Amino acid sequence: MTKRLVDRVAFINGGARGIGRASALRLASEGARVWITSRDTAAMDEALAEARAIGLSLNILEMDSSQSKAIRQAISHVHHTEGRIDILVNNAGGSLQTPGVFEQQSDEDWARVLDLNILGTVWACRYTLPLMKAQGGGRVVNVGSKAGQYGSRVTGANYAAAKGAVSALTRQLAMEYGPAGITVNCVCPGLVMTARTKARWEARKTPEERAQLLQSIPLRRHADPKDIAAAIAFLASDDSAFVTGITLDVNGGEVMA
Repeated sequence: MTKRLVDRVAFINGGARGIGRASALRLASEGARVWITSRDTAAMDEALAEARAIGLSLNILEMDSSQSKAIRQAISHVHHTEGRIDILVNNAGGSLQTPGVFEQQSDEDWARVLDLNILGTVWACRYTLPLMKAQGGGRVVNVGSKAGQYGSRVTGANYAAAKGAVSALTRQLAMEYGPAGITVNCVCPGLVMTARTKARWEARKTPEERAQLLQSIPLRRHADPKDIAAAIAFLASDDSAFVTGITLDVNGGEVMA
């Protein structure tokens, strides 16, 4: 593994499971000092144990990514402890098990999903970007979704709208903060077979429907969290120094643009 991120400090919200954990381990393996946040302390302990088993270290903070104050306090703590934040990965998100059918989604379903997926990203950027600007640069990687680009076969309109907003926010912040040496990019995964996604996928689709979708992916498999982590590591590194404002589709060719 190349060491592209030595001495960089990375902050990953929603870093305890799935894509977040895979990204934390990938960035740490490339030399970064990684902080992960989650509301799930047991999952963070599992992430620490997995890191230690392969000779890596992570730092953990309990944080609710749908609460502005909690995000501000966590980012302030990491910045005070490390003296800088070089990489922000906005991974916290999800459909929160809300209905997949638009007419069944309540105002509360919309508010919860928007708070976590788009406002959580807004708040993390609001508190981190001025710090990056003051230190002379940084990398922001937002985790969007194929749902926000092309619609979803599993989640609903609230999640698709929230992730579409993440992509739009990415482009605007890339324009505003590029002169400060900060790149802002977005990774848009297709269906990633985490334990949570697999359970929802099997509950909402028949075996025939699942087989049909798999055949529509040219690479004939679903993504593993490590696939998304590799894309995030690229956008967090100097290998992408002249890349900003993009939404990078990582979906095995299921949708091409």
